[in-house]
Amino acid sequence: MAIRPYWKGYLKLSLVTCPVQMMPATTDSEKVKFHTLSRTTQNRVVSHYVDAVTGKEVKEGDEVKGYERGENEYVMLEDEELDAVALDSTKTIDISVFAPRDSIQWIWLDIPYYLSVEDPLGQEAFSVIRDAMAAQKMVGISKLVLSRRERSVMLEPRGKGIVLWTLRYGDEIRDQNAYFEGVGDEPADPEMMPLVQQLIKQQTKPWDGKMAADPVQDKLLDLIAIKKKSLKKPTKAKAAPATPSGGNVINIMDALRNSIKANSGKHA
Repeated sequence: MAIRPYWKGYLKLSLVTCPVQMMPATTDSEKVKFHTLSRTTQNRVVSHYVDAVTGKEVKEGDEVKGYERGENEYVMLEDEELDAVALDSTKTIDISVFAPRDSIQWIWLDIPYYLSVEDPLGQEAFSVIRDAMAAQKMVGISKLVLSRRERSVMLEPRGKGIVLWTLRYGDEIRDQNAYFEGVGDEPADPEMMPLVQQLIKQQTKPWDGKMAADPVQDKLLDLIAIKKKSLKKPTKAKAAPATPSGGNVINIMDALRNSIKANSGKHA
């Protein structure tokens, strides 16, 4: 089944415009998902909004957004008022700024999307924008309205297409210095450095997507398969007794040397 585009619109650079479509670059559709059921009837449970004070159910037409200004005091905003402040630039990605790719730190990157040409007639315009950015190792910076919020986005040429990253808002970024200030400034021990570098070399492998596999997902699927075959509740495996930890402090140099020896045996 063909995947429906998440967004359709236009990519614009000065007077060059082409129709494009945007698709999520990641998915969680393969993840195991659960419904909440009634244990007695085994029917699905439906959730409702309930007034926190009266306990009565709130009808859908009576639901309204509220911004808390004080304890139990709210400013209510109607859908029409929220729509009125929505931005109009919902269908055009107008590249207004270019920046070197390596000048944008990883922490600003939020959600990735694949941006591709939507109509063959726009192929030439799309290709020239993509290839010009790639040749100069630049990325485009633009704005895009998603879910009523204007997001800054970064457009990075990749292969035959463009990867569009939504960027985090400035107030979402925390200063790393506040978290690393307890780390000392002294340089690493020069005698340890060759040992660590040797250990890194021994444990270096090409990246494989299997390195990011979810073992819990596999166990859930196995459990579900067992449940399908039998209604009996599986016996809970007894936890292995914890091994008491020793009180001796292992010398880090010895630990590194032992690690290298162990890895040498594996690769022999």
